[in-house]
Amino acid sequence: MMSRKKKVGDVQCDQWVLVAPETLKDDAKKPSSKTLFAKLRSPLTEKGNMYLFINSGQQICEMKAFQEEYRSWFIGQTVQQDGRLLYATPVDPLFLVIYYLIKADKEQGKFQPAEQIVVDEEFPSCNLLLKCTQVEKSLHHVTEEKEIGSKKFYKYSKEKTLAWLKKKVDQTVKVLKNNDVCVGGGVQSASFIRIKQESDVKEEDYLRYAHGFISEYIPEELRAELSQYLNLPDISDPTPEPPAKKRKMSEKPVEADEDYTKFNSSSTKKANSKMTAAQKSLAKVDKTGMKSISSFFSPKGKSTK
Repeated sequence: MMSRKKKVGDVQCDQWVLVAPETLKDDAKKPSSKTLFAKLRSPLTEKGNMYLFINSGQQICEMKAFQEEYRSWFIGQTVQQDGRLLYATPVDPLFLVIYYLIKADKEQGKFQPAEQIVVDEEFPSCNLLLKCTQVEKSLHHVTEEKEIGSKKFYKYSKEKTLAWLKKKVDQTVKVLKNNDVCVGGGVQSASFIRIKQESDVKEEDYLRYAHGFISEYIPEELRAELSQYLNLPDISDPTPEPPAKKRKMSEKPVEADEDYTKFNSSSTKKANSKMTAAQKSLAKVDKTGMKSISSFFSPKGKSTK
């Protein structure tokens, strides 16, 4: 657990439970200026989202919140009213830079220094991205470069970006296969767990699933271009995003005040009484080899002798 604390008298009133990479362990014991929270623009939604910069940007994590109603934490001898479980998941910072490269290409269409491209009046902390070693080493994957003297200039390259994104998709497909992650029609249900992989899963299913993962970190227009680049056919009822992104994760980003220390609580949406498209699709899903989640928690029957 990593927490930020403020004291009112002798009472600690602000702290959060955070699941984070092992690299944050030292800072969790003794906070330093090398690790900080920053509010940046999400490439997909173009709204603010919280990110965690670890060890001066050597690693960047996206903040997500797992939230249920009526949850709190017992921390030491205190009760923490904010019962959210915060997740810090590593993300390639180049995903966050691509948004600005595309924007600059549309507005200027010319080679520019990186510090003139990654500029955002609404989210000024975006300049922290350029201090990340990984960004400096990876910019050539998504841009054309020119060097004049000791100064480098960059211009967005759609062709190179799509090729780079395809490598990301291929890597994701490999991980899905190695970990035997179910990617067939059965993943449409959040109420059932498929015990074994479907026998008729195709390579396209893996590609579409991986494309859904990667698309969470790129602009909408690039998402469509990547789909065409991967030769994914259009389908009337697209496969929903991976369940890991759906299950009780806050739809709103984890936000903070200007000091990047206090998280705001996010609101929850009321359930729609009408059947959704996903529910209609679920009714048609073959549930062979699947069990209801509730069955895992039902009492076992007494054995007969």
